[in-house]
Formats: sequence, structure tokens, C-alpha cells
Amino acid sequence: MIFMKVFVLGAGMMGRAIAYDLHKFSHFDEILLGEKDRQTRTSAARFLQGTDVKVLSLDAQKTPEVTKYVQQGDVMISALPYRYNNTLAQKAIATKTHFIDLGGNNTIVENERHLFSQAKKNKVTIIPDSGLAPGLVSVITHDIVDHMEKVDSVKLRVGGVPRHPKPPLNYQIVFSPYGLINEYVEDALVLDHGKIVTKKSMTEVETLHFPKPFGTMEAFLTSGGCSTLPYTYKHTIDYLDYKTIRYPGHCEKIKAILDLGFAEETKINCHGQMIAPRDVFATLLEKNVPTIGEDAVLLKVMSQGLIQGKKRSREYLLIDRYDKKTNITAMMRTTGYPVSITAQMIENGTIQDHGVFCPEEIIPPKEFFEELKKRDISLTISERSVPS
Repeated sequence: MIFMKVFVLGAGMMGRAIAYDLHKFSHFDEILLGEKDRQTRTSAARFLQGTDVKVLSLDAQKTPEVTKYVQQGDVMISALPYRYNNTLAQKAIATKTHFIDLGGNNTIVENERHLFSQAKKNKVTIIPDSGLAPGLVSVITHDIVDHMEKVDSVKLRVGGVPRHPKPPLNYQIVFSPYGLINEYVEDALVLDHGKIVTKKSMTEVETLHFPKPFGTMEAFLTSGGCSTLPYTYKHTIDYLDYKTIRYPGHCEKIKAILDLGFAEETKINCHGQMIAPRDVFATLLEKNVPTIGEDAVLLKVMSQGLIQGKKRSREYLLIDRYDKKTNITAMMRTTGYPVSITAQMIENGTIQDHGVFCPEEIIPPKEFFEELKKRDISLTISERSVPS
């Protein structure tokens, strides 16, 4: 029997959610969670108390330390900021270790995709973008393409929101504030009839309706959520875009702050101190915006096309809430669990191809949705006729 372990790098909110799910559902012989920061490590160990997860002191930037814990056939997962992912993917190939990450930056994902031939040669599977958006929405898009002979449009709408919003932003920090700022300032990709175009984020605000207690919400263009989808389906889907869901008014308030320059990375002189405005903004967000409390993840994917020769719409709805029993947030559940499921698909042989693949290219939707359901993450899928 082959001894197989999984190694998660980063013990923040997503890393510990991944490790928890691996403990509960996977058949790996060993589950390791590596973290450099002592305080985060201690917090994660407390959170995972009673599981078989081993929490280790480890600096992901030190190659020998990472290499010491992985070997051929193992699975390595990055729950670190996206800037580490390309380097870690290269380490994975060198050690013949399968690799999964959360994505978050189109340029880095593209760099990883350039490693395809090396990964294939070393019989390694690399899957970036394996969280919520991209990730879950990528698999949903794959499912839409599978069900339609022709796809006219796919509109991806996702957002993490507090269950009890507090002014002024009616928001809760559920992942890195730098990642959030990045989504708001970088351009959004839109697939429009064979052309991939860029549009300014925080534009094209629209209204969406959800069951109570959420009701009317807003959605607006942001970067990163659709990642490689416009390229994968350039000749398959006529129109595709991605928007982030928030409580009404959020976009206008944040955009005003960004317009003042608070997302700039170039340092400015402030009373003799050189400071990057983005660092100030991120610090103020962490200080003044809630980071704990009950949250929810809202997802609505709307598509139209031909099904059995007839014009139909196909809609996917998901509302996930904070788990009070485990103290795992909805964002941790809907981001971390898909990553764990992907790792388990490599472990059990559901995924066998070698190379670099994004989720829409390699994850079977039916099996993926069934695994989500086991974790009480249920997609409601509905179809209806569309008037000619």
C-alpha cells in the first residue's frame, strides 16, 4: 500500500478549513499544516484540537524545509497569498508532488500554466484557482457547458457578506484585505462574443434579489473571479462576466475611497515617513471592519442557451451560512472545502491527468456537487423556458 500524505501551507482561515475537511473526509495517511507565524500556528492548533492534523513550524519560502515534508505522490496545497503560488508549483514539480492553490491573480495563474509540459513529464497534477471564485464557479460553468448545446450567456455572481451588517461599509473581512483591494482595483475580464475585453472594476452595478433575510443586494464587476474561464470557453460561450455581491451602497462608498488614492502601492511622504497608501488602507480595514461574526456566502449563476434545441435558462443558487457548531465561516466552508475535495479527487483517482489544469478543465461537476452536498453545501439548480 502506498503511504500518501497531504501538506497544507498556511494556517490562516482557509488553511485550517482545508485541514479540517481533510481530517473529516479524506483517507490520507497523514495531514500536515505548515505555518511560519507562531501566533497563527497556536490559534490553528487550538482550532484543530482533537483532529489528526499535525501543525508544523515552517517557512514556505525556504525550499529545503518544504522539500523535507513532501515526496513523490504526495499532495501539497497552498493556502498562502497568491504571490507564493508559482514558486511553490515549481517546487512541487521538482519533488513530483501534486499541487493545488487558491489562485487569486491572473498573471500568476498564467505563469503556472506555462509549467504544463514539466508537470506532465514528472507525472504531477497542478490545479490553481481551486476555491470559491474562481473554483466552484468554474466547475458550475463547466456544468452549464455540459448541459447546453449552445451557451448564449453565463453571469457569475458571488459574495461573502456579514449576516448582521454594520455601517459604514456593511462588510466583514473574511479573507486577506490585500486580496480584497486587489479584486476592487484590477481590471475585470469579460468574454464578449469571441473577444476577451477588460473593464474597470466597481462598475456596472446591478440589483439582485435573494430570499430573506438578505433581500435586495447589489453586484458589480471585480477582477479575478472568472480567471481563465474567458479563455477556456472563448469559442463556446457567447458572453460571460463575473460580479461581486454586496449590500446596497457598498460599491459607491469603497469607490470613493479608491478614487482618493488609498489603493496606490507607490509610497508617499507623510510627515517624513514613506508610506504606501494601500498598506494604510489594508491596516484600517483590519482595524475598523469586523473580522469575526456570522457571515454568509451568496452565489447566483444565471445562464441562457439551447437545451435539446429549445431556448432555456439554467440558474444555480447557493446560500451558505456560518457553522455555529464548528465556528467555521461560510467563506471558509465554500472556499476551503472545494480545495479539500479537489485534493481528495487526486487521492482517490477521480483526477488522474498530469499537467496544469484549471478547475473547469479537470474537475467532474456531478461528483464535485455530490461532495459539496455531503458537507451541507447544496446548490439549487433550476431550469425554465425563455420566451422567443
